Amino acid sequence: MRALLDTSICIYTIRQRPPEVRARFEVYQPGELAISSITLSEMEYGAAKSQKPEQNRKSLLQFLLPLEILNYDATAAQAYGKVRAELERAGTPIGAMDLMIAAHALSLNLKLITRNLKEFQRVPGLQAESWVT
Repeated sequence: MRALLDTSICIYTIRQRPPEVRARFEVYQPGELAISSITLSEMEYGAAKSQKPEQNRKSLLQFLLPLEILNYDATAAQAYGKVRAELERAGTPIGAMDLMIAAHALSLNLKLITRNLKEFQRVPGLQAESWVT
């Protein structure tokens, strides 16, 4: 099964901390892992605001090489609307960017790899897995 990486796992993989995250990342073949264009936006922002923007952007570009970048589309937006309404009705909302990433994974029937299972497990129907022990 292909999987979608959330922002926290991307950061852990780039920094190679904790080491088990990088080890899990390297098991996958090119094309098996992807990131949302939403995650890419967060990563670009993080690099740009950092104290070493050029170095961090270079690390980001290297990290992206084996990954597919999936564009957030109308199907993902529809999933977002449905999930956000469900979570608000249940009184269990999650952060806006995390919700967009979760909706994107749901819309493509992809497992989401995250460090924050507690938050993403609130999303009905989302398959989520943590690489952090």
